[in-house]
Amino acid sequence: MTYETHETTPPAPAASAEADGAPVENALYVYALLPEDAELPPATAGLDGRPLHLVTAPGSGLAALVHRTAPAPYQGPDEQVREWVREQDAALVAVWEYVGTALPMTFNVLVAPDQEASAEQRIKEWLSGRSEVLRDMLGALAGRAEVRVEISLDREAVTEDDAEAKALVEEMEGRSPGLRRMLAKRLDRLRKEAGDNLADALHSGIRRRLAAVTDDISVRAGRGREAGEVSVFAGALLVPREEIDTVGALLADIQEEQPAARIRFLGPWPPYSFTELPAAPGEEPAAAEV
Repeated sequence: MTYETHETTPPAPAASAEADGAPVENALYVYALLPEDAELPPATAGLDGRPLHLVTAPGSGLAALVHRTAPAPYQGPDEQVREWVREQDAALVAVWEYVGTALPMTFNVLVAPDQEASAEQRIKEWLSGRSEVLRDMLGALAGRAEVRVEISLDREAVTEDDAEAKALVEEMEGRSPGLRRMLAKRLDRLRKEAGDNLADALHSGIRRRLAAVTDDISVRAGRGREAGEVSVFAGALLVPREEIDTVGALLADIQEEQPAARIRFLGPWPPYSFTELPAAPGEEPAAAEV
């Protein structure tokens, strides 16, 4: 399976601190929220190989997966940032698979101390103050995974048996360059119209069939189609882990019914697209980014 990264809402803002010219590691980098009794897989490391540990809020039923760090964001060249994102995702996926549920955080979620509390105390207070809703979210997502489905149509394949398209292709043979260009434009218009019409006709039916085998759907933009393709459906699906093969079988049926379909089926991942965390004090709630 292919793993990717997604984003969710942070619980608290970061601040900067230094002592004697060197960064003071009095902040916590947060990866996810887990059940309070969660155990971590052996030797799980986070960004730059840093060891991970849990901050628990006794009685809340919750814990935060963190590493200790300076209260400054991870910044650098694009390739370095991509590597950190990959490391965060790998750590989160390993913990999610081991524990069975998690509420993921975005990249660069830092909780720093303030004048009244340490980073650990701020996290514990946040978990305790929102324990009921967060426990409900963890329970609802337990045993479930996110998979991503993108279905498009190859416009040329859509018109493969179209008599008018075949006639245009034959007419282009042996013609002058100028006439071939004119005929090619007519052919492109024909293929675009046919592909768009079929995509519109298929969309609602495919979405209904996917909804029947999933707990929830989050519609999203596709990753960018190849030239000559038109999108039919792009979205994240929340699926019981034991039902992932059922989704795959349904997609195989759709492919058999529509030979012009181009299907991408990615995952499983933690439920990035189905996590909406309550805001930290002084912040407005925001839905997860995907």
